[in-house]
Amino acid sequence: MKIVVLDGHTLNGGDLSWDGFRALGPFTVFDRTPVDEIVQRAGDAEAVLTNKTPLNRETIRRIANLKYIGVLATGCNVVNVVAAAKRGVVVTNVPEYATASVAEHVFACLFEQARHLEEHAYSVRKGRWCRSPDFCYWLRPMTELAGLTLGLVGYGHIGQAVARRAAAFDLRLLVHTRTPPGQPAADVRFVDLDTVFRESDFVSLHCPLTPETEQLVNAARLAQMKPTALLLNTARGGLIDEEALAAALNGGRLAGAMLDVLSEEPPGVKQPLLHARNCSITPHNAWTTRAARQRLMALALDNLKAFLAGHPQHVVTSPDAAGLAPKSA
Repeated sequence: MKIVVLDGHTLNGGDLSWDGFRALGPFTVFDRTPVDEIVQRAGDAEAVLTNKTPLNRETIRRIANLKYIGVLATGCNVVNVVAAAKRGVVVTNVPEYATASVAEHVFACLFEQARHLEEHAYSVRKGRWCRSPDFCYWLRPMTELAGLTLGLVGYGHIGQAVARRAAAFDLRLLVHTRTPPGQPAADVRFVDLDTVFRESDFVSLHCPLTPETEQLVNAARLAQMKPTALLLNTARGGLIDEEALAAALNGGRLAGAMLDVLSEEPPGVKQPLLHARNCSITPHNAWTTRAARQRLMALALDNLKAFLAGHPQHVVTSPDAAGLAPKSA
């Protein structure tokens, strides 16, 4: 089977090996592929792997020998799943590979906001401690997490992983989800969305992006939050009305936001949150630990091998299944 990877750089910048795929047949990997070169680069490949390079109806039609699309991610919105199904092309994704990495990123954000580690370390590098009349100092109030309230919007694999870690730090947990588990953990309280936003000291988003959740965090929701609260988003940028969030931050109506995703990636220079007050943005890299990328590559290889063996796994069968799943690459 001839295999082409359209955008392999994000998954493997040189620290992993593609050898498992090479063993399956002729193999070509491109670091990045412009939209107007997709069909040419795919050529006569039977299997095409993509992370963010889009495969729309027309592109799928024009890749003549296409039999398999492997999405190197969980969210499959870059693939027209309906068009693939009509052509008999199998589409697979890779669920759950980055659960631990994304959950840990949430706590990296919480600790940075609570303790301002880099700001204090920077002041020491600049000599402030050497000049201090006291044995210690702090530039901003330091916050203890124990006893504060973390609100989770969404309770899939990543939301549950965050909840387990939150319990270890004695955070009070509020969760809003469409499908509460039959036997919830004793330390989790399931509530409506208004309660999450109204009572939480930290609100962390872990739900998929759907027509129902698009701009879920709008001006009205932000007005419900405590002015001392922090908003975290490691799911999808489209969950937030970014103009409204920027206005709330710049107006002092919200203490801060820590975001790993934006509605447009990479962002344009006019993105309102790039220069908003107390807004920290990381470049959609919560998922990119080496361990998570190794799992992703191994599972993507397993998916292709299963397809070749005649029993495909992790098959995406509908636009809803493809969805914009909580944070993966």
